[in-house]
Amino acid sequence: MPELPDIVVYIERLEARVIGTRLERIRLASPWVLRTFEPPVSVVDGKQVTGLRRIGKRIVLELEDNLFVVIHLMVTGRLRWRDHGAAIPKKRGLAAFDFEPGTLLFTEEGTKKRASIHLVRGEGGLIEHDRGGIEPFAMSIEQLTDALQRERHTLKRSLTDARLISGIGGAYADEIMHRAGVSPIVRTDRLEEDQIGRLHSAITQVLDEWTARLRTEVGDGFPEKVTAFHDQMAVHGKFGAECPVCGSPIQRIVYSSNETNYCPGCQTGGKILADRALSRLLKEDFPRTLEELE
Repeated sequence: MPELPDIVVYIERLEARVIGTRLERIRLASPWVLRTFEPPVSVVDGKQVTGLRRIGKRIVLELEDNLFVVIHLMVTGRLRWRDHGAAIPKKRGLAAFDFEPGTLLFTEEGTKKRASIHLVRGEGGLIEHDRGGIEPFAMSIEQLTDALQRERHTLKRSLTDARLISGIGGAYADEIMHRAGVSPIVRTDRLEEDQIGRLHSAITQVLDEWTARLRTEVGDGFPEKVTAFHDQMAVHGKFGAECPVCGSPIQRIVYSSNETNYCPGCQTGGKILADRALSRLLKEDFPRTLEELE
């Protein structure tokens, strides 16, 4: 899923291309992708683009006459900048936004059809798209403490809950927890003051570093390879690899279609956390410490 750093870079590159130009029309390849019927899609035809903003993991295109286009990429939605009037890909294409300088294609790589477009009239209509989470770059330690301890969940779940913190998904949550040296399964109501302090610093550092890295990679172009897996990441997607900090083999917890990666040496005091699928397979042979793993 594109997360805060990806969304920020998408917005910055769109700003450089479409601010002050006109959105000529929106072409829909899949009628279900547009989740609103009022105002009609034709209302945006020829409207000038006045700004862009982020609401959580949503991209908001601001148009004249107090109109807004809300794009939610969900897990596999992607944006691609092409020449004006470019055709929408047949199998994965959802829509095309024709601007004066070029066309923005909206595609979805998966099959679950979760990505969406909403047309909204007035600032009040944007409220329902704001899940209410605090903004990572603007939050105080006190605000983070309140968000994490408002409900009793595992740390991984709370970090990725848009009602609590805005813009963080599974990939950067893994990196943040590793940077802070905190277990992904610790209960948030049991977090100690120094752990929350480390998490506060890690959230800002990780998101800022990755936003800068992605910004540098894209340069004056447009993001074409948005992914949750990067070679430079410390733990996310690195199961079995050596931790860049302590050298321990990175472990994972798999549940449903999600995965959490962590370093037992840096985050759990050497303990291997139970993985439901692997624990059932190995039973009594499932390693519980780094020593047993070796």
